[in-house]
Amino acid sequence: MSGGRVFHGWFVVAAAFVITFVGFGSAYTFSSFLDSLQSDLGASRGSASLVFCFAAFLYFGLGVISAPLAERWGARKLAATGMALVGAGLILAGRARTLDQVYVAYSFGIGLGVGCAYVPTLAVVQRWFVERRGLASGFAVSGIGVGTLIMPPVATTLIDSIGWRNAYLALGVFALVLGIAATFSLEDNPAARNLHPDGIRPTPGAAQITREGLSLRQAVGTRSFVSLYGACLVASLGVFVPFVHLVPYAADHGILASTAAWLLSAIGIGSTIGRFFLGGIADKMGRKRFLVIMYLGMAASLTIWTVAQTVLLLVLFALIFGLFYGGWVAILPAVVADLFGAKNVGAIIGVLYTSVGIGSLIGPSSVGFLYDVSRSYGVAIGASAAANVIAAALAAMVVRR
Repeated sequence: MSGGRVFHGWFVVAAAFVITFVGFGSAYTFSSFLDSLQSDLGASRGSASLVFCFAAFLYFGLGVISAPLAERWGARKLAATGMALVGAGLILAGRARTLDQVYVAYSFGIGLGVGCAYVPTLAVVQRWFVERRGLASGFAVSGIGVGTLIMPPVATTLIDSIGWRNAYLALGVFALVLGIAATFSLEDNPAARNLHPDGIRPTPGAAQITREGLSLRQAVGTRSFVSLYGACLVASLGVFVPFVHLVPYAADHGILASTAAWLLSAIGIGSTIGRFFLGGIADKMGRKRFLVIMYLGMAASLTIWTVAQTVLLLVLFALIFGLFYGGWVAILPAVVADLFGAKNVGAIIGVLYTSVGIGSLIGPSSVGFLYDVSRSYGVAIGASAAANVIAAALAAMVVRR
């Protein structure tokens, strides 16, 4: 509260919530469309999986470009452009007649769209908060969790009722309207409103706090950044595998597609809980130490997946994985701001997220091609769990420093 009114930073957080809901919720419907793309377009599971992987590579990797562009043009313009691209990509994917056309429409539409919006939006949230940065980041990115909860079963229902092409059309129109509307509440810096982060009126010189920190070159040259980059890269090889392969994995074990789609929603439930509630806990226990726990938690949950063949066990996996995945996504931008300051946080997050882009490109597609050869997910899921143990060890080096 500020002067009896709600601190404007929370409106920025609400806008970020909607933007992440629309962008990632749309992206994570992909698993619901996988069977349709395979059957109608004659694609293998590996080649169809690449549609999502290319998109994920772009939306995580593009932050290195979108962050400095947002510094020049403002986050609002970048985010609005991104939401328009997401909507257009979905609509065009529904008109595609070949898998190559889906690559162009979906991969570039979703990839470039979320890439334009995600990092600039996260960077803005970091500037509006310091003491409650973990909580605010958690609320902002909880849109991803809610989107994962709601959008896949909605997509499955639409596919069953109007076909996969019209389902993409409906989702595209939804993304255009809601996503662009949300961007109007984004503002780049509290100083423009004569406010201090967390809603405190600035004392002389205090407004400079949101502009303090290392330059991009200084930050990426530190050992802490190198360790954090390595942790994100290794973890991402396995983290995004469930978003592509959990539904077909369940179908391979005799679970109905309509039921399997709700497994992604279970990830969304766990993720939403993680983003809403774990950010505040991280503020109290130490955000860097909390990050290590998130990697270990994801490793433990993926281990459950290696033996899960029933609906009950798969739901258990999805909920636990979602919880720790949500905590990881929520706290990572805050850890970056803590380590390197808020001055260039967008650019630093953008470079860091190229690691996530590389991992998301290689991981799920490799699992798909491995499945085409072996007809099994066992080894790939076990490797995903091991990758997150390695990531925890790398993140622990940041804590020790």
